[in-house]
Amino acid sequence: MRKQHSPSFKTQVVIAALRETKTLTRIAAENEIQAKLLRSLRDPTLVTKWRTEAVSGLLDVFERGAKREENAAAQEKKVAELYEQIGRLTTQVNWLKKKSGLEPDAQ
Repeated sequence: MRKQHSPSFKTQVVIAALRETKTLTRIAAENEIQAKLLRSLRDPTLVTKWRTEAVSGLLDVFERGAKREENAAAQEKKVAELYEQIGRLTTQVNWLKKKSGLEPDAQ
């Protein structure tokens, strides 16, 4: 049966691999990461795969941050436009109420 590793476990292994203080084979052995076919040997290819995925995913993390800032700026602009529209419409409604005699103080 294939062993499932948690994201936190994978993160710890990838951090150890990125530090480059130990070989990938040693990291795999210490964390009991086994090859799919060779159960008796510890396999660094899974550690290599996780490290490659993590490094390539870093680009997405930083791109999402930039997009998040762009979306926040667009959202602020839209909110400002909507508040302007609310102000105009409120003024128009108050004027119409006054002219139609719906307001009690309108004479």
